[in-house]
Amino acid sequence: MSVGPALVRQIVAFPRRGPEREVVKPMKMLGDRFARGLSRLVARWPTKVESSSALPKRTLVFVFVTSAVGTALLANGLSHWESHDGGRFVCYLLVALLASGLKVQLPGIDASMSVNFLFILIGILELSLPETLVIGCASGLVQCLWNTKTAPAPIKIIFNVFGMMAPAITLSAFAYHQLAPLLRNSTPLLLITAACVYFVSNTVPVTIAICLSQSKSFSKAWSESYFWSFPYYLLGAAIAGLVSMLNRRISWQTSLLVLPIMYGIYYSYRLYLGRLMNEKRRVEETAALHLHTIEALALAIQAKDDSTQDRLHRIGVYALDVAGELGLSESETDAVRAAALLHDVGKLAVPEHILSKPGRLTPEEFEKVKIHPVVGAEILRRVDFPYPVVPIVRSHHEHWDGSGYPDGLKGEEIPIGARILSAVVCFDALLAGRQYQHPASLGEAIDQVEGLAGKHFDPTVVAALKRRCRGFQALVESKPHPAYREQLAVAQAKICSGVEPAAGFEHSKSSHAQTGFIDSIAAARQEAHTLFELSHELGASLNLDETLSLLSLRLQKLVPYDSMAIYMVQGKRLVPRYASGECSRLLLSLDIPLGQGLVGWVAQNQKAIVNGNPAVEPGYPVDCNRPRLGSGLGVPLEGLDHTLGVLALYRSEVNAFSKDDLRILQAISSRLSLSIENALNYQQAENSATTDFLTGLPNARSLFLHLNREVARSEREGTTLVVLVCDLDGFKQVNDRFGHLQGNRVLQLFAQALRDRYREYDYIARMGGDEFVIVMPNLNEDSVESKAELCDQIARRIGREVCGDEVLSASVGHASYPQDGRDVEQLLSDADRRMYLVKQEHHSATKDAGSFPSVR
Repeated sequence: MSVGPALVRQIVAFPRRGPEREVVKPMKMLGDRFARGLSRLVARWPTKVESSSALPKRTLVFVFVTSAVGTALLANGLSHWESHDGGRFVCYLLVALLASGLKVQLPGIDASMSVNFLFILIGILELSLPETLVIGCASGLVQCLWNTKTAPAPIKIIFNVFGMMAPAITLSAFAYHQLAPLLRNSTPLLLITAACVYFVSNTVPVTIAICLSQSKSFSKAWSESYFWSFPYYLLGAAIAGLVSMLNRRISWQTSLLVLPIMYGIYYSYRLYLGRLMNEKRRVEETAALHLHTIEALALAIQAKDDSTQDRLHRIGVYALDVAGELGLSESETDAVRAAALLHDVGKLAVPEHILSKPGRLTPEEFEKVKIHPVVGAEILRRVDFPYPVVPIVRSHHEHWDGSGYPDGLKGEEIPIGARILSAVVCFDALLAGRQYQHPASLGEAIDQVEGLAGKHFDPTVVAALKRRCRGFQALVESKPHPAYREQLAVAQAKICSGVEPAAGFEHSKSSHAQTGFIDSIAAARQEAHTLFELSHELGASLNLDETLSLLSLRLQKLVPYDSMAIYMVQGKRLVPRYASGECSRLLLSLDIPLGQGLVGWVAQNQKAIVNGNPAVEPGYPVDCNRPRLGSGLGVPLEGLDHTLGVLALYRSEVNAFSKDDLRILQAISSRLSLSIENALNYQQAENSATTDFLTGLPNARSLFLHLNREVARSEREGTTLVVLVCDLDGFKQVNDRFGHLQGNRVLQLFAQALRDRYREYDYIARMGGDEFVIVMPNLNEDSVESKAELCDQIARRIGREVCGDEVLSASVGHASYPQDGRDVEQLLSDADRRMYLVKQEHHSATKDAGSFPSVR
C-alpha cells in the first residue's frame, strides 16, 4: 500500500491549541511536498526480496535474540506514551524520514548509514523516549527500503529496526537522563556520553552479526566499517546541543535550520567515503594486477611442466578452503594463495627432459628435482611480498617427521602454509594421476593421504582436508578463474599449396583454429617431447615394418590425420610400402608413375606439397561409396644419393593442413629417411646372408634356422616332417661341355621349377653347388616317393631344354621326423646318406646299361 499526500495531510493537520496554530500552515506545506516526493519514490522501492536462507544458524539466533530484546524495549516505551508537543514531534519525524534517504554505503559490508542520528539525538534532548523511539524506528525502516535495488530480507529489516535502533535509542536516553547527577547536569558531557552510547550500541550488534555470518574478525570489521564515523557522531552531539539551546531561547522551529547542516554532514560523508572507496578500489586493482601477473607467470611455467592447465587453480582452491577451515589469518591466507600458484617456480632450474619424463625418476634425477624449492624461494625473495610466501615455497616439500627436503624441518618448524600446501598437492596428484600411475578415486586418495599423517603431513591439516575434500569439486566449479578461460588469439599464416596448375592440384589455403596461450606453451613442450621420442625410437629398430608402424603411432600426436601412406621408389614407379587409417586399403592399391599425381610430383620434383588434391592420383577410384580424401600433405624422403620415396598424410576435409604441419614433417623427414635407408640396407644385407645370390633360394644358413624351427614345431604339435636332399647327376658334364653360364642357367631354371611344382608352404633351399634340400611338413609317407620322382623329372626336363640331350638326372634321399631322427643333424645326415646310395646305384646302372636308376 503506497503512502499518498492525503494521508500525510491528515497526520499533519491534527487539532492544535494556542501557539501551535501558527505552525500549521508551514507544516501543511512541508507535508504536501514530502508526500508528493514520497509517493513518487515509493514506486521505485524494490519488489525483489533478498533471501535470508543463506545466513548461518548462529547468526539467526543472535538476530532473533537482539530483535526480541529491542521489540520488548519498543513495546515498553510505547506503552508509556507521552507527547508534550505534537507538532514538534511530527516535524522531527518528517525531517528524520527525509534524512534517512540521505544515506551512504559503508565500505566492505552490505550496510548503509544515514544522518538521521542527528534528530535522534535532538529527540533525546527535546522529546520523550516513546517519541524518540518512533522517530528512530520509522527512520530506520525508511533507510532499509528507500532507494535500494533489492529489498532486504524481512529478518534484516526486523534486526535493523528492532534489534539495533530500539536498544540504541533506549540505552542512549538512559545514559543521558540517568547519568545527569553523576555528570552534574552538564549538557555537553551528557550529549557526548549519549552520542558515544548510541554509536556503540548501534554499530556493535550489526558488526557481531556480520562477523558471525562471514567469519570475519570483529575488531577489523568494526574499525574498517564503523569506527571512522565516530567523529561525525560527536559533531552530531554538538549540533544537537546547539539546536537545543536555540529552541530554549527562541523556539523549536529554529531546529529546522539544521537541515542545511544535515545535508552538509551527508555530503561530507559522501566525499569521504568516495575518496575511501576510490583508494580502496585502486589498492584492490593493484593487488589484482599483481596477482594476475603472478598467475600468468605461474601458468606459463606450469604449461612447460604439466599440460593439465587447471592444476594450479585446483590446488589454490583446495589450499584456501583448508586454510579457512583451520582459521588462518588474512595474511597467512594471502600467502597460501600466492604460494599455491608459485610453489613450482623453481622448476625453471630443472632440465625439461626430467620434468617431462613419462616414468619414475632415477635417484640421480630426483636429486636434481630437489633443488627447485630452494631456487623458487631465492627467485621469490627478490619480490617484496607483504605476506610470508617465501618460507612456504621453500618448505612445501618438508615432512612432518623431518624426512623431507631441503632443510629437514619437522613438526611445527614447518610453516603452516607449507604444511597445507604439501598435503593438498599430494591429494591433487593422487586424484589426477601421473603418466606412470592411474588416477585414484576420492576415497582412495584421502585414505592414502591419511595414511601419511604424522609421517609426511601434519595430522591437523589432514583432518581438515578430510572434512572438506568432498566439497572440493563443487568449490572448484563455483570458482572458475578467468586465467583458465581467456584465450589469446594466435595469428596463423595462411598456406598456399604452391603446386603447378597443370599437375591437376587445387590451389588451397589453410589455417589452424585459434588457440590459447597456455595451450600454445603446452603444445610446444609436447611437440618437443614427442619429436625427441620419435627421433630416438626411429633408429631403435632395423625392421622397416616396425619403423613405419612406430612412425604412424607417434606422428598422430603431432599432426592429426585420417590416413597415412609411405610410398617407396621402385624403378620409375612409386609403390605403397605401408598405409594406415581409414583409407589404407585404397592407398595400398595405388601404383603411381613418377611425375604423376600428388606423390609422383613430390618424388620427381623433390619438393613438399600442402593441401594437394588426392583425387588426382593415378588409379584413385571415383566411387561415391568410398571415404573421400579432401586434402593431402606430402614430403619427399631423401636418401644419401637418391629419393627413397614420399611420406603422405591425408585428411577428409579440404584445406585441412597448415604450414606448421609441414614444418613438423620436414623436421622428421631426414631422420625418417635415414631410418628407412638403414632398414632397407639391413634387409638387403640380411637377404644376402640368408639367400643364395644365383637362384634366389634360401642358403644353407637360412635352411638350418628354418629346419630347427620346423623340428621344434613338429615336436610341439606331434606332426610329421619330411626332408628331401636332392643332388643333380651330370651337372659337371654340363659345365664341361656347355660352359659355366649354361650351368648357372640350369641351376636357376631348376630352382624356379621346384618353386612352381612344390607346395607353397614347402621350404626349398640350395645347400651349395648342385645340391638342394626340400623341407615338407605334414607329408604322408605314400607321397614321399612321388615327390622324389618329381625332382628327377624336373632335372631331366631342364637338361633337355638347356643342353638338348639327356645329360641330367637327380639323386634324391629322404628322412622323416620322428622315425629317422629327432634333430636337424640326424635328419640331414640320414637323408644325405640315402641320397649317396641312390647316386651310387645311378653310376653303376649308367656303366652297366646306360640307363638311369630309380629314385629312393
